[in-house]
Amino acid sequence: MKRCLLFLSLVFFLPLMLSSQDDLLSLLEEEDAPQLVSASFKTNRVINLHSLENTPKGVLDFKISHRFGFLNQGISEFFGLDDATIRLGLEMGLTDRLAVGIGRSSFEKTLDGFAKFKLLRQSEGSSSMPITAALLATTAVKTASFEDPNRENLFSSKLFYAFQLILGRKFSEGFSLQLSPTLVHRNLVETLAEENDVFAIGLGARQKLSKRLALNVEYIYVMPNQIAQSFKNTFSVGLDIETGGHVFQLHFTNSTSMIEKGFVAETIGDWADGDIHFGFNISRVFTLY
Repeated sequence: MKRCLLFLSLVFFLPLMLSSQDDLLSLLEEEDAPQLVSASFKTNRVINLHSLENTPKGVLDFKISHRFGFLNQGISEFFGLDDATIRLGLEMGLTDRLAVGIGRSSFEKTLDGFAKFKLLRQSEGSSSMPITAALLATTAVKTASFEDPNRENLFSSKLFYAFQLILGRKFSEGFSLQLSPTLVHRNLVETLAEENDVFAIGLGARQKLSKRLALNVEYIYVMPNQIAQSFKNTFSVGLDIETGGHVFQLHFTNSTSMIEKGFVAETIGDWADGDIHFGFNISRVFTLY
């Protein structure tokens, strides 16, 4: 009789014990698994620079970037509001790591495209990763007519490329910082004093102010003796406002261009002289799959 009871107990309770053990192991594995750090920045841009973030897989990001004229144009130009430069862009997350995008700028009538791949993703847990690293490659073509159509002009002279390594970390819930070593290649430059290859380092930072507000700061330092003396380093400061499916980025910057070739190597605005644009980026995302 005792053997029968023992046998029946094993038949009924052993599967439950094994199931409970499996559930406990699963919970332990989930707790020990790396937890990816997200929302280092509100969008995939700091202001001009690409940020640590990618457009998520299956999401289409429609981006409107707008710059008014320089504030020092005075009341006759309504402090720059009578002028406008715009870029329209579409960006798509193909995977959790890979995003691509295209855009059209009214400034120099430029078409651009990019691919961005996350090499490393910051995570916490047993096999944590302290930083996020991404590789960005862009190309652009200036579709505006040549200034002198009578000379021998090559289509390749209108092409520009940029390569960037984005390294950064979300240090706390409110603060993120990134460095962006950058190479810009211009097939044609205007003067002999300029280099075709321009090396620069971008710095971007974000400080969260509230649940829906964040302050962004961005500076791009160009290495000496590569660009004309009339060109300046780009400095920008802005405010991110999140409203559901939209993110509004209001900012002040001395860069007119909104692509790497321009805001890295060809910024003419000088903050000391009041050459400051007020502008904004609007990001609207659509989940496709």
